[in-house]
Amino acid sequence: QVNFVVCQLFALLAAIWFRTYLHSSKTSPFIRHAVATLLGLYLALFCFGWYALHFVIQSGISYYIMIIIGVENMHKYCFVFALGYLTVCQITRVYIFDYGQYSADFSGPMMIITQKITSLAFEIHDGMFRKNEDLTPSQRCLAVRRMPSLLEYLSYNCNFMGILAGPLCSYKDYITFIEGRSYQLQQSEANGKEDTKYEQTDPSPNVAVAQKLLICGLSLFFHMTITKTLPVEYNIDDNFRATASWPVRFFYLYLSLMAARPKYYFAWTLADAINNAAGFGFRGYGKNGVTCWDLISNLRIQQIEFSTSFKMFLDNWNIQTALWLKRVCYERATFSPTIQTFILSAIWHGVYPGYYLTFLTGVLMTLAARAIRNNIRHYFVESPAVKLCYDIITWMATQVAISYTVVPFVLLSVKPSFTFYSSCYFCLHIASILVLLVFPLKRTQKGSKKHESIQPVWSKKLEEENLLQKNNYSTTNNSFNQKQEITCRYQALKQ
Repeated sequence: QVNFVVCQLFALLAAIWFRTYLHSSKTSPFIRHAVATLLGLYLALFCFGWYALHFVIQSGISYYIMIIIGVENMHKYCFVFALGYLTVCQITRVYIFDYGQYSADFSGPMMIITQKITSLAFEIHDGMFRKNEDLTPSQRCLAVRRMPSLLEYLSYNCNFMGILAGPLCSYKDYITFIEGRSYQLQQSEANGKEDTKYEQTDPSPNVAVAQKLLICGLSLFFHMTITKTLPVEYNIDDNFRATASWPVRFFYLYLSLMAARPKYYFAWTLADAINNAAGFGFRGYGKNGVTCWDLISNLRIQQIEFSTSFKMFLDNWNIQTALWLKRVCYERATFSPTIQTFILSAIWHGVYPGYYLTFLTGVLMTLAARAIRNNIRHYFVESPAVKLCYDIITWMATQVAISYTVVPFVLLSVKPSFTFYSSCYFCLHIASILVLLVFPLKRTQKGSKKHESIQPVWSKKLEEENLLQKNNYSTTNNSFNQKQEITCRYQALKQ
């Protein structure tokens, strides 16, 4: 864990150097790709030793599969291989080496690389095999129209900015950042003639990076001081269960799980700051010309802590993983997309039984919360006072439900997880089943707005903006297309 933090702090300094001395205006994409890859592999080797070879092996074999299988079926083979390779590594680590240890191990970066391998395989399949009219708007926006080179592929998977903690980003966004096409000279045309040249300002990420580092510091301080005084394991302590009242037990359940979150806040916010420091993650300008550096952000702390629905919590927690699950599973599933998505999420997270208990419980909670929201919420939105009361009650219910659901995720094993649930008499499981029996659950239709339920709101807006580019997001060497793409993206960002 110390190696991990040291490497991330080194990556932060390297990101500042990368943006200053290897800016896209000063050097070629080849150099930027090569340096980003070599630095990433060095950090992986320093942090994980020769286990880092797994990153190269997984990426190399996946690239070979993409080349020899062809665009028609390579997404399926890449998906099975990458997820299978990750699962084998997790099985050997958990059941052979260190069961139950909370160590920063090599399977963490492999989880991110697996996301990148599979998402890119589907994006290439969409862009080079499927018909444009058969794609959803988000698939058209992300579709990749040419096969990446080996260097581009390794750079995308193993760059120093995201190799240790991510977050996942789309291949197109990464290539655009490396090639610097967001900051190239843009040309406006009048009557078919180029009459004006201007340069888009390269916004400074310093304020965003400073704010995120402050959040990292506070999260680390909270984790080091508060988290250890509120252990999740105390929820199954025999004396506590025997003497504490139900309100006290549920209040401690909420506090202990809230105290377990800052370590994730620290790791993900630091990873986001590293990418921003390198100049990656700029989404455009918000209200009053404020720069938005949340293109690849992985969480929104305020929305998490004050979420009033299960969906709102999921939309703002591990955002990029939620988008990955949506893009490779949810919107492509032929039946029960919610169940398939939760199963894939459990497999991707690892092989501890507690993960599967959490995600199977999450299926029940999600469906029950959706049924309640669809059938009841509209009665409480007319009056502001009534809606405020409804929001307070749903906030309390959501926080308890989330805490109840993720206890096995922290406890890991079957026995302590069932000890906790049995001590609660499986109350929320039973309540969720009763809700589903009483309230009708509307079916999710393909192409409907409900189909986007896993996707955060900001990403929907981003995809709508990207659609203005009219799919002119090609990474070919055609300079005219690049100019058109830059102009469209700039206009979209302005909007």
